[in-house]
Amino acid sequence: MANTLTPNTLALIPLPYSTVLFPGVVLRIFISDRQDITSLLNKLSNGSSTLDVSNVAIGCIPLKPPVVMNEDDEQRVVHEEGDEVESSPAMLNIDPSSATTDELHTHGTVARIVGLEGHSHQQSLGDMSATENGMAVVVEGVSRFEVKQFLQRTPWIEAEVEHFRDEPIAADDEKTKGDFAQLKALSRELISLLRMNSVRGVGLPPMVARRLEVMIAKKDSKDAGSLADFMISAVETTLSERLKFLSAVQVPDRLQNAVAILGRQVENIKAATKKRNNSIPQVPHLIVMDGRKGPTRVRGRKPNMDPEDENAEADNDELEELAKRLKEAGLSAEAEKVAKRELQRLKRMSPAQAEYGVCRTYLETLAEIPWSKVTDDQLDNTTLARARKQLNEDHYGLEKIKKRLLEYLAVLRLKHQLNLENMAKDAAISGAESTGKELVKASDVRDGTAPIPPALKPPARKRVVDKSPILLLVGPPGTGKTSLAKSVATALGRQFHRISLGGVRDEAEIRGHRRTYVAAMPGVIVNGLKKVGVSNPVILLDEIDKVGSANFHGDPSAAMLEVLDPEQNWSFTDHYINIPIDLSKVLFIATANSLDTIPPPLLDRMETIQLSGYTSTEKKHIASQYLIPKQIQSNGLGSTQLELSDDVILKIITSYTRESGVRNLEREIGSVCRAKAVQFSEANDNGDLVSYNRRVELSDLEDILGIEKFDLEIAERSNKPGVVTGLVAFSIGGTGSILFIETSLMPGSGRVQLTGKLGSVLKESVEVALTWVRAHAYILGLSSHPDEDIMKNKNLHVHCPAGAVPKDGPSAGMAFAVCLISLFSERRVSPTLAMTGELSLRGKVTAVGGIKEKLVGALTAGVKTVLLPAHNRKEVRDLPEEVKNGLDIIFVRNIWEGLKYVWPEWTVGDENISTMESRL
Repeated sequence: MANTLTPNTLALIPLPYSTVLFPGVVLRIFISDRQDITSLLNKLSNGSSTLDVSNVAIGCIPLKPPVVMNEDDEQRVVHEEGDEVESSPAMLNIDPSSATTDELHTHGTVARIVGLEGHSHQQSLGDMSATENGMAVVVEGVSRFEVKQFLQRTPWIEAEVEHFRDEPIAADDEKTKGDFAQLKALSRELISLLRMNSVRGVGLPPMVARRLEVMIAKKDSKDAGSLADFMISAVETTLSERLKFLSAVQVPDRLQNAVAILGRQVENIKAATKKRNNSIPQVPHLIVMDGRKGPTRVRGRKPNMDPEDENAEADNDELEELAKRLKEAGLSAEAEKVAKRELQRLKRMSPAQAEYGVCRTYLETLAEIPWSKVTDDQLDNTTLARARKQLNEDHYGLEKIKKRLLEYLAVLRLKHQLNLENMAKDAAISGAESTGKELVKASDVRDGTAPIPPALKPPARKRVVDKSPILLLVGPPGTGKTSLAKSVATALGRQFHRISLGGVRDEAEIRGHRRTYVAAMPGVIVNGLKKVGVSNPVILLDEIDKVGSANFHGDPSAAMLEVLDPEQNWSFTDHYINIPIDLSKVLFIATANSLDTIPPPLLDRMETIQLSGYTSTEKKHIASQYLIPKQIQSNGLGSTQLELSDDVILKIITSYTRESGVRNLEREIGSVCRAKAVQFSEANDNGDLVSYNRRVELSDLEDILGIEKFDLEIAERSNKPGVVTGLVAFSIGGTGSILFIETSLMPGSGRVQLTGKLGSVLKESVEVALTWVRAHAYILGLSSHPDEDIMKNKNLHVHCPAGAVPKDGPSAGMAFAVCLISLFSERRVSPTLAMTGELSLRGKVTAVGGIKEKLVGALTAGVKTVLLPAHNRKEVRDLPEEVKNGLDIIFVRNIWEGLKYVWPEWTVGDENISTMESRL
């Protein structure tokens, strides 16, 4: 019997929902957002910073379940991992600090405060979990009590309670002694089972199990109640069972409940262990006759199969399906070996182990990788014609990249044809050997008349394997690098996948994470192969020049070395997969805006193809063939409802855009289409379609697009002495134009003034040109004596108009020299003559860049004749035919040849050409 103590007053602390404290058990109660516990502790400490807990006792009382628990009404409670979870999530969110007295259980546990400590704990509610940091009060259960009357409800709960203390088992109570002995036996058996399961990652470690066995062995009959309390607190029970056990103040009742609960727990563990050790036999198929569909084969079910058996069978079915997927994936030899080993490990694991999910995810990843599945290339007699047509339909110009892709296709087709021929020859040889076999008689061997055996079978011909090139498209933004890669995939009939490398800072994003890390996953290369499902796709590595450099996460650009090396990527190893993967069949196309930020070792592994900016002529063709039809359709207009002439398109290109690509041009064309869409809608709504003008005139552009954003230089009708037309290529726009160079003399002390926002290179070009003119002033007839200084008592001012536009680059030395000679000799230069080329102190004209853009700009500006350095003759070959036909291009090797063409009537050029050094 339980010893009843005198009722007294006790401060009560409601425990969190589903938490029950038993005597002899230690519990942490987190006091964040618990005003009742905080107020109680302040009262006990009398406002001081220390608390004497030696004589402090409090009551820990659990909460009632929201639903009444009895034998007849259990359908409203869902059991999850041993605890009840309400069907209504809102009812589970019970705040113990605001719990009313009606929500408290009738019995509780007297506890003493052990101390306070800081902790972070994981709070779970349904499918949600959150981590909280704060203080916790540590309490230890002492004895049971029953609430008789509540005396206070705020700021904490106080009640008049009745205490209970356990008494030893009576000497003549054989039944209770038997229950106690059975409890000890079940406790030892439970600990033994948990210790055996520790090898699978669950259960108790051997050291802990040994200590518990010693503790159980030391318990005698007077400790029967405390042993029952300890074991029930340690095993899996429902909330109703724990509350019922707490209310059992009599030791015999508690022992009976504990024996029943532990017996059930032991049987469950034994059944689970047996189920893991014994494979589930195949369930026979049953034939069910259906009058509509005929015989139907269905999977049978074992009689009396419990839900756990059904779950185990479902797990086995999933593992069989995974094994089937691995078999159908066409794994490599090494991958198949690893997959078999990991699959065997997975079958031996318990689904409750953390390693189970990691291993299963790894095997599913192996099954999703296309180890041998490829897209059959359409390599026939129409391959090249079809690819050429596809590329021309998608892109205008870009002949160099189109030529390279057609070369790749031609080589791929020839190798494919060679493989077919080799296979046919091998088949023919095998057929001839099988039909030519004859029996040889022994007499023929003796007589020497036996047929001569055929030559040994030649070794099988090695299959010609194609290694896809690694192409790098370099060019300004908007020039069609990304869309060109899509066209390549379409022309080849392959899958396309784009990987953006801009901003990648972690090496693991390329090569994957090692499986030892939490949430490890493959890199972007393997994920790309999984997505497309074939091993020979076209993969676009976009913005490879913007990959991060070496840092504490590794060097992602160095990780790309193995991916983009044709001699190594046949055995690319991802850190997560850790098995070589063949990337040699993948056609990698990388894009970049600049080569400056690409490491030299990485750049050396790629075949670089330069894509220069489009010229105005090319932009006009692109707008007419691609952009205008696209924008007309995008803005809801018909092809007959808008007309843009070539003059309007060229005006938009030159006056409203200045870029290398065509993105801004497409935006401006879209603005024109939207403006015409408004006009057409208004005319249609008013029923006056006759007033709608489908044609866009030059005068309409300012109303639609605003004032012109860029001015275009036009050749003058007549020039004054000291004015020369140069050529300039805009580095940001991919376009070119003419540039006027103006000079003027004034009295002074020989000072030179430069204006027009000239860069340091252009300033040096002016100095070189002035030095050469001063050194050859007597030969040029600019001075009357060889020792005369033409700059004596004079100041020179050199200016380039459009002073707000920065100008720099080594390309105007010859123009500066001709301009100075024109100024000092007072000879005019033809306004339709333009020139470009750098000048050396010896008078040589050296090569410059941007020839294509400069000549297109010169033709647009009305220039007729252009002087170019002789070393730029090769760039002129790639010019559009309309540019070569519209300009008279003259190549000069030195300044004297240039003077001959600038002023044909002046013989000083012819007289001094022979004085230059030999061409050799």
